[in-house]
Amino acid sequence: MTELSHDALIAHADDLLNPHAVGGRLFGNVASTLLTEDGNLHGGVCVDTGCGTGFCAEHAAIAAMVTAGEYRIAKIVAVWRSDEGALHVLPPCGRCREFIRQLDPANIDTEVVLGRHESATLRELLPFHAWPEPLDWPGRPDARG
Repeated sequence: MTELSHDALIAHADDLLNPHAVGGRLFGNVASTLLTEDGNLHGGVCVDTGCGTGFCAEHAAIAAMVTAGEYRIAKIVAVWRSDEGALHVLPPCGRCREFIRQLDPANIDTEVVLGRHESATLRELLPFHAWPEPLDWPGRPDARG
């Protein structure tokens, strides 16, 4: 796998930012870039919709990766730029965390960039990620006591 610094990954995502309004909805104000285990970069932006059917930038980047026939994410970042021009790294929402995990079991060790000098594995961000073991349950307790 090709190594890529946090700064380089953040810069790639920043280059994808393209906030614009269409019909009162904001598109492209969050961008994501991911590095696959094979060393390829894929990126995407968020799509906001009025009825909740939109998707996060991470989903768009992952869709591009899957289109290219890849499923294992080595490193991922999402960024947003404020109206004042300050760039922020955003942690993935819960839906994105679960989406990353379900693509490939090895993605539980994906490095999630949280800042220029900070990151965590998906495993650290998504506790209790394993499917639970069955209960040692002798039967339903009598509700009448």
